[in-house]
Amino acid sequence: MQTIKTLVIEIFLYATLLSACAAQTNAQSVATLSVTGEVTTPLELKIQDLAAMKQIARKVKDRDGKEHEFKGVALIEILQKAGVTTGAKLRGENLTKYALITAADGYKVLYALAEIDPEFTDQVILLATEKDGQPLPAGEGPFRIITPNDKKPARWIREVRSIKIAFARN
Repeated sequence: MQTIKTLVIEIFLYATLLSACAAQTNAQSVATLSVTGEVTTPLELKIQDLAAMKQIARKVKDRDGKEHEFKGVALIEILQKAGVTTGAKLRGENLTKYALITAADGYKVLYALAEIDPEFTDQVILLATEKDGQPLPAGEGPFRIITPNDKKPARWIREVRSIKIAFARN
């Protein structure tokens, strides 16, 4: 009798775990990233849209000093797809534009467009969708910004939901 009870409990726990995994996978597949503001083409991107773009990988150390390989799309690629001012057009008043990136919990970070544009910097800011060959885990993904050259990972924003391009105003 005890073994049947134990077996029923194990089956229940296993089914609950499978359900939670399926819910996380489903949530990641329907989560969207919006790109709005000073863009010619506002975007609503899903994980599948990013998977169709050029993928890059970067090995970096996290705040605990552990090395991980993150894979995803260069942020500049996404901004160019949205029609953000980049390259030769990024001059004059356009140099006052910035990207405000917001996470699911309201945490925000800011990048001047010149920090992202390859005509101004060699740094590649990554919108990651994978960590160590796996989709980003709950609480971290499905989208995460990785800024490899920042000395502190404070702008490595998790659970990215939106990118807004705007002018800095006085």
